[in-house]
Amino acid sequence: MARIAVDAMGGDHAPGVVVEGAVQACRELGVDVILVGDETRIRGELVRLGAADQKGITVRHASQVVEMHEHPGQAIRKKRDASIRVIFDLVKSGEADAAMSAGNSGAMLAAALFVLGRLPGVERPAIVTFLPTLEGRVALMDAGANVDVKPLHLVQFALLGEVYVRRVVGIPRPRIGVLSNGEELSKGTALTRSAVEILSRHEGIDFRGYAEGKDLFSGDFDLVVTDGFTGNVVLKTAEGTAWAFRQFLKRNIEDSALAKIGALFMKPVFDGVRKKLDYAEYGGAPLVGCAGTVILAHGRSGARAIKNAIRTANEAAGALGDASEEITLACERAAALMASSPAEEA
Repeated sequence: MARIAVDAMGGDHAPGVVVEGAVQACRELGVDVILVGDETRIRGELVRLGAADQKGITVRHASQVVEMHEHPGQAIRKKRDASIRVIFDLVKSGEADAAMSAGNSGAMLAAALFVLGRLPGVERPAIVTFLPTLEGRVALMDAGANVDVKPLHLVQFALLGEVYVRRVVGIPRPRIGVLSNGEELSKGTALTRSAVEILSRHEGIDFRGYAEGKDLFSGDFDLVVTDGFTGNVVLKTAEGTAWAFRQFLKRNIEDSALAKIGALFMKPVFDGVRKKLDYAEYGGAPLVGCAGTVILAHGRSGARAIKNAIRTANEAAGALGDASEEITLACERAAALMASSPAEEA
């Protein structure tokens, strides 16, 4: 099991739900957790949960917190004892195997680059998130770390995501697509066309060409690549659609006595669908391409989401521990293909 450094002060409901999720992870998953933040408050939460002497949990005091409104880069440089900075220091020093926080995502990205740095050959680390499909789930990358990208970045996202999905999710040969507005190669933008041209020539991956928006949920792809701006919009649109659908269903059931009776019989089905659409089931989103394992959790995370984010950190740290050389070689190959490509630049 990995040792996970958790920012106990990060998130809308910290430190209570963060500590609770960490306790659940220790008890149910057997993971070792280092809770970083205000020691007095953290230990108070442990006492409240009856986990004052919980095996597998240690507390590391940090006197500062990066607030959501602060400038990420400046805060990380100035607040050297901020909990969100200390979790990366622990990974850098080897005291922890992964860093996880539900706090300021911009500060997480800044700290990852400032403290850990990039793996050799990687130009832009990117966020992987997962969406439910009819067949299981699909990885979407980048989900918000890089707004403005070049074709080489999209190519590297595909290769970084391929390594993650293959090693962590366990899909031997992930089916990869680039998000676009149509399946035809003439569609898309100069950015996507250039990336598709390179990926089509990259040996050793199962590249399927363009993926449309509808393909995100069909189960025909295991990894869909896009820029961080588009990926973040897609992610939040999917979350909003799932929420609106549940509200539509709930209101229509409440308006009909017959529907209420039917809903009682359908409750197991509804519960299964709700679980599949619940972001808390997926835990956190990995930032892939850094010299260390980094997991970003949703700011609204409850205890269950925190537990699952710690689970994700543990799985990623174990599966990616020796993948740095593989990632470097893949990214160098992508750069070589890009240099020899006649494709148009974005």
